[in-house]
Amino acid sequence: MNNSVGNTARLLGAGLRALLVLTIVCGVIYPLVVTGIAQVAFSDKANGSEIKSGGKVAGSELIGQTYNLPKKDPNNADEPAVPDLKWFQPRPSNGLGTNTLNTQYQLIISGATNLSGDNDKLIQQVKDAKDAVVKDNSTAGYQVNPADVPADAVTSSGSGLDPQISPAYAKLQVHRVAERNHLDVKQVEKLVADNTDGRILGFMGEPGVNVLKLNIALKELTSK
Repeated sequence: MNNSVGNTARLLGAGLRALLVLTIVCGVIYPLVVTGIAQVAFSDKANGSEIKSGGKVAGSELIGQTYNLPKKDPNNADEPAVPDLKWFQPRPSNGLGTNTLNTQYQLIISGATNLSGDNDKLIQQVKDAKDAVVKDNSTAGYQVNPADVPADAVTSSGSGLDPQISPAYAKLQVHRVAERNHLDVKQVEKLVADNTDGRILGFMGEPGVNVLKLNIALKELTSK
C-alpha cells in the first residue's frame, strides 16, 4: 500500500515537473525566441506589413480598405456608402458577413460570396457594378468603353479583402482622378506606373497595384 502511494506520488511529481519545464520552454522561451527572430529579420511583416503616411499608420499592405465620403448620419447603418471619387477605388468587397454580404471590407469574416456564376443575384451585382464604373470614370474628355472594364473592377476576390487592383483598372481610373484633383493626366499615369508591382520572380502571379500605396502617393502629390 505504501509502495503504491509512493509510486503514485513520484509519478505525479515527475508529471508536474515535466509540465512546468514544457510550459516554460514551449510557452515562454520558444515564443520569445521566435518573436525576437521575427522582429530582427522580418520586422515589417511581423508587425502586420504596416504602411505609414505622415508618420502614422494608414493601413496594412495586405488588407484592402474603402475610400468613401463621410456619412451624413454616422449612426445610420442603412445609409449607403458613397465612394470618394478623388481617390483610386479598390475592387468590390463582396465577402461573407455575419448574415449579409460584407461590402465594406469589414474584417468580421473573410471569404467569397459563394454565389455560382449563373446566380441571378451575382449577375445583377456585376451589371450594376459595371454601370457604376462606366459612369463614375467617364469625364468630359474621356468616355469609358464598357468592354474595357476589367473583371476585378466588378467582382470581389476570394477573401473579399484584396488590397490590389489590376493595372488595367488603375489606368481606367486615371482620367477621373486627374480631373477630381486638378492634375495632369500624365502625372497620374506616372503614379500608376510607379506603383505597379510586377510578377513575383518575373513569372509568378499577375502585375498588381496596391491601392493604399497608390492613394498615399496621390496624397503626397496633391499636397505639394
